Amino acid sequence: MTYGAEVWQIPTREINKILSTEMDVLRRSVRKSRIERIKNDHIKEIMGVKEKPDIIDIIERKRLQWYGHVKRMRDERLPKLIMEWIPRERRKRGRPRKTWMEGVRAAMTTRHLEEDQWLNRKEWCLGSGRRRQLSQDRKDR
Repeated sequence: MTYGAEVWQIPTREINKILSTEMDVLRRSVRKSRIERIKNDHIKEIMGVKEKPDIIDIIERKRLQWYGHVKRMRDERLPKLIMEWIPRERRKRGRPRKTWMEGVRAAMTTRHLEEDQWLNRKEWCLGSGRRRQLSQDRKDR
């Protein structure tokens, strides 16, 4: 389900869909229906995944690992050139979509990573594997 997730830029609406799909898979695995009104935390306890990261954490970790990998590449490598490329055309009217780099920067701030920390590979791997700090509204689910 997460093949190629390193390069995904996922809008908030899609994040909610992915999380609900993950919860649906867990519910079906336990053979409990939503009609039974069992809380999500209880379903996760039954499956033994309560303390494990959710799918969005895994996707963000993959994204950060890919970012660090590309930043450590030589300057003439194609993935690095594409990541640092800025198109010349004008954007369409309206609010601009979030870019992949904005998603990376948001994941870095939630994991308390610095912009140039990717230079030290071990430190970057430890930092990108760190779980993000959940906001209060996500904890209440």
